[in-house]
Amino acid sequence: MLSKRIIACLDVSGGRVVKGTKFVALRDAGDPAELARFHAEGGADEVVFLDISATRENRTTLLDAVRRTATQIFVPFTVGGGVRSFEEAAALFDCGADKMTINSAAVSNPKLISAIASRFGSQAVVIAIDAKRSGSSYGVWVKGGTEATDRDAVAWAREAQEYGAGEIMLTSIDQDGMRSGFDCDLTARVSEAVSIPVIASGGAGSGAHFIDVFTKGKADAALAASIFHFGLQNARELKQELQTSGIPVRLPC
Repeated sequence: MLSKRIIACLDVSGGRVVKGTKFVALRDAGDPAELARFHAEGGADEVVFLDISATRENRTTLLDAVRRTATQIFVPFTVGGGVRSFEEAAALFDCGADKMTINSAAVSNPKLISAIASRFGSQAVVIAIDAKRSGSSYGVWVKGGTEATDRDAVAWAREAQEYGAGEIMLTSIDQDGMRSGFDCDLTARVSEAVSIPVIASGGAGSGAHFIDVFTKGKADAALAASIFHFGLQNARELKQELQTSGIPVRLPC
């Protein structure tokens, strides 16, 4: 079985890392470059930098902050937020990103996925899906979780893979920042629908939650923010707990 990845997420607004609940009530968590280095040294397999206000503010990602953060870490670095074109995606790679994530623009123009993947490879294209439960299914939301679409999350994940996405970053808006556990039902549905890796996001509050999403949710990786930013646990400690529970992980030296 492949090792499960633990990913530290930096939600950035105004050049600072923030964290909220269900995408609102944001509070400051620190400087992105400093936190990225802290998480990488603490055992995170990857770091994700999301400029969460870029799309709502109709601007591109803060490239200076991306460039400064990239110089501080030695693990794979994914960047997203406000990417609307091939050129803007290319700029992120020029600033040091190993992968880029795209959400709203991909929903409105799925061919953008193919354009980026054909130039940089599918492994470099991560499709972010912000999903909210609606009855017995899950709807896709865009623009930082502020606007509903008519897309179904599972169907959209499958379509994104067909367009060339190499990975899905799946966030439960309902669970975001709650620290009550990932939405394992949502994660399992998407994981079973696609053959590319699925990153679970939204709701991490303990090691048990990661165990659940790797087993019940069938996730390939799990992402967390609050649990790390505010000193609840670092990735090294989390991985040791996961290994004890039989979850394969890469332990840092």
